[in-house]
Amino acid sequence: MLNFFSIPNQSFNGPVLITGAGGCIGAWTMAMLLKENIEVIACDLTNNKKRPELLIENEELSKVPWVEGDISDTDYVLNTVKKYNPESIIHLAALQVPFCAADPTAGAKVNVVGTVNIMEAAKQNSIKRIAHASSMAAHSFLPNSDSLKTLYGAYKMCDEQISEVYWQDHKVPSVCLRPAIVNGVGRDQGMTSKQTVAMLAAALGEPYDIPYKGNVSHLSAAEVASAFIHSVSYDGDGAFVFDIFGESVNINETIKIIQEIKPKAQITSSGSEMPFPSILSDIPLRDHLKERISDYGCIDTKTMINETIKAFEVLIQSGKIDKNYLK
Repeated sequence: MLNFFSIPNQSFNGPVLITGAGGCIGAWTMAMLLKENIEVIACDLTNNKKRPELLIENEELSKVPWVEGDISDTDYVLNTVKKYNPESIIHLAALQVPFCAADPTAGAKVNVVGTVNIMEAAKQNSIKRIAHASSMAAHSFLPNSDSLKTLYGAYKMCDEQISEVYWQDHKVPSVCLRPAIVNGVGRDQGMTSKQTVAMLAAALGEPYDIPYKGNVSHLSAAEVASAFIHSVSYDGDGAFVFDIFGESVNINETIKIIQEIKPKAQITSSGSEMPFPSILSDIPLRDHLKERISDYGCIDTKTMINETIKAFEVLIQSGKIDKNYLK
């Protein structure tokens, strides 16, 4: 799937620091940058590289500086940014919906204090290329929204406002993206990961029930990674917030596509519709980036599902993934 997206590699003259590098989007972002020989500094809470290892050869991954630490630790963030002097920062470190609900204090520290730390480090080091992740869960706090309010969404809405204040008060520029439901290799946790789990189950020949119905986002992890990379490929000129949604597709159609690719797949769906927006526009983000650098590219849902299943089959054959990955 990396070959479906073009990165403006000539626009990078220094390393890109990625927080949450061990996560799904972090792994895809790192893989895409390394493919273009762009220097990467990986930051994460632990040394767990299970997701990046699904996308990047061990020999190449071993050359990437991997800095362990807590994003909510101000000294860790400031010292890391000062030491490695990145040209760009892609801030992805976060705790997702169920983890924020289970431990609200930890969720606030990681999602809110962590973002403040990144903005402060950017200010102190005059970094002009910053992108950070919000979520479509933030939409529940916009006027007239009927989406489910969550602590995760509240923290992400706060992050959006933090970045606006850092531009207003300190001229620290940023692009904030609100990804919808991300799909692809490495997407294995969170309440919206189940479409990807269904693709993996089909590759394994195992039955699986997607625990929600209705129209939902089908957004490739590679497409999101490309958007984040494009967002830090030029010096910023404001604090911007954009949705990135991909295609709105009914789960029944998702299952039909999976079964066209794997006719023996036993995939079903049950439960209620997801309490988040069923369709949002990518056009404002695409227009913003086309004006400054270039469009970040796209991949249709059928191709994304096909490529994801094929990738899972290769990983299963190589022994990197087995049935335990479904648990």
